Amino acid sequence: MQERSLSANCLEGTTWLPSTRSLYLLSSIFHGAGPFSVELQCPRILFFAAPQTVRSAWQCASAFGTSGGGALRLSHSAWRLPPPSCGSCWRRSGVERMPKLQGFEFWSRTLGGARHVVAPMVDQSELAWRLLSRRHGAQLCYTPMLHAQVFVRDANYRKENLYCDVCPEDRPLIVQFCANDPEVFVQAALLAQDYCDAIDLNLGCPQMIAKRGRYGAFLQEEWDLLQRMILLAHERLSVPVTCKIRVFPEIDKTVRYAQMLEKAGCQLLTVHGRTKEQKGPMAGTASWEHIKAVRKAVGIPVFANGNIRCLQDVERCIQDTGVQGVMSAEGNLHNPALFEGRSPAVWELADEYLDIVRQHPCPLSYVRAHLFKLWHHTLQVHQQLREELAKVKTLEGVAAVSQALKLRCQEDMARQQEGVRPADNLPAFHWICQPYIRPGPKEGSKENSSGRSKRALEEEEGSMEGLSKNKLKKQLRNPHKTFDPSLKPKYAKCDQCGNPKGNRCVFNLCRGCCKKRAFRETADCPGELRLLTHPPAAVRTLAS
Repeated sequence: MQERSLSANCLEGTTWLPSTRSLYLLSSIFHGAGPFSVELQCPRILFFAAPQTVRSAWQCASAFGTSGGGALRLSHSAWRLPPPSCGSCWRRSGVERMPKLQGFEFWSRTLGGARHVVAPMVDQSELAWRLLSRRHGAQLCYTPMLHAQVFVRDANYRKENLYCDVCPEDRPLIVQFCANDPEVFVQAALLAQDYCDAIDLNLGCPQMIAKRGRYGAFLQEEWDLLQRMILLAHERLSVPVTCKIRVFPEIDKTVRYAQMLEKAGCQLLTVHGRTKEQKGPMAGTASWEHIKAVRKAVGIPVFANGNIRCLQDVERCIQDTGVQGVMSAEGNLHNPALFEGRSPAVWELADEYLDIVRQHPCPLSYVRAHLFKLWHHTLQVHQQLREELAKVKTLEGVAAVSQALKLRCQEDMARQQEGVRPADNLPAFHWICQPYIRPGPKEGSKENSSGRSKRALEEEEGSMEGLSKNKLKKQLRNPHKTFDPSLKPKYAKCDQCGNPKGNRCVFNLCRGCCKKRAFRETADCPGELRLLTHPPAAVRTLAS
C-alpha cells in the first residue's frame, strides 16, 4: 500500500498530541475508504484496522503519546491532508470539520437506523449491562442519567461515570444529562461529546428527587428555559442534541411541546407515553395515541417508550405509532434478550452478565440490583436466598448466591410434572426470563386512584404490616432503633421555617433564621451570642 502520511515531526519543534475527538472526525473522513494505519513512533506501535475500530486505535495511541511524548503518524492509501497549524487539535488545524448530521440523516447514518433501544436508567444502564444488552439485540444504548452540574465540577465523577467506560463495542452511545441551566448543560456536554454520538437532555424523570432538583419532567412547563438550553447546545456542540420527554394529559399540548423542542434544535425525540404523575403503583398504561400524534407532527425521528414487555410489543408499537424505534427500560431489566424475541433461562443471562462485570467492573450495588430484577420471580419462591443476596458484600458472594438459585431452579425443573401450569398466573415458570407486571393500587380504593404519591402508599402499606421495607432494613442494621412516634423527642419549631428552634433564641427561631434576622434588622440575640448593637464588654455580661 502506497502510504501518504501526516507526521507530527513535520512541525519543527512541535509535538502533536491530538484529542480523542480529532480521530473521531477522521473516522468520518475515512468512512468507506478502506483500511488505514496509525503508527506511534515513540514507542513504536502499529495499528492496522477498519474504520469502525478507529477509536480503539486512537485511544491507545493517545494514551501512549500523552505519557511518552511520542509523535503520531496517520496514513492512508489515498488520502492526504495539510499538516496541522497547531499541535493541540484538529479543530484548530487545516482540516475541515465534518458537518454535524441532523434528524433522519443522524438516525440512519450515525445511529445505524437503530430500532431497538435500551433506556437511560440510573445505576442500571452501566457499561456491563449495555454490553450484555447489545449482545442480545439492542442497537443503541443510553448511559445512566448524569447530573450536569456535578459532571462539570467533579473530575472523579466524570472518570467514574463516563471516561473509564470507553469501550469500542459500546457504540452507538448517547449520554444523558439532567440540567436546568443552559450554560451548565452545555459545559457538561462539551466535556462528554468526545465519548458519545449524541447528548440527551432528560425531560422525563418523574421522581421526587427531580422535583427537588428542578429537572426532568418538572421542567416541562418552562418552555422558554428549554428553548434556550436546546438552542445553545445545538449551536455549540459537535454532536446532535436529543430529548426524552413525558406527555401532557392533552394530546394537542404534547404535540406543541414536541414541536417547540424540534424548532429549538432537538434532532431526535423519545416520548414516554405517560404523564409525570404516572409512576410506581400509579403508572398505568402508556398512551401510544400521544406518541402517534407527536410522530405525525414533527419532522425528526421519534422513539416510543412504554408498554414494552416483549418483541411482539416492539413490532406492534412501531406499526401502530409509526415511530423509528422503541425504547425499553423495565422490560430490558427483566429480560435483556427481549429484542431477540427470546425468553432464556435466568441463569444463562445472569452468568453472562457476571462474566462481563469481571471484565468491566462496576459498583456492587448495580450488580445486586440487576440480579434482583433477573431473579425476581424465583426470589418470590426461594425467600431465604433473597435475604442472602441482599447481605453479600463481594462480587464472588453475589455469584455464589446466583449459582445457588440456579441449582434450586434446576431442582424445581426436575420435579416439575407435565401439564402443570406456572404458579401465580405467571406467563412462564419462575426460572424463565419474563416481564414483571407492576401491581396497581389496591382495588376499590378511590383515594389511591386520585393520585396519591408512591411514598404515601408505601407508608400506608408499612403501617398495616408493621414497618416499611426501609425501616426493616434500618432495624436489621441497628436492632435497638425504634420507630415509635411517641418515643421520639419533641422539639419546638422555628416560627419561620419549621426546623427545630434554638433553645436560647429570644426570637423563637432556628440558628439559620436567627442569624438572618440579626443581620437584617441589626437586632441582638443574647442566647445565640449575636450582639450587633452592644460593645464587646457587654457580650460577656449578656452571655452570663
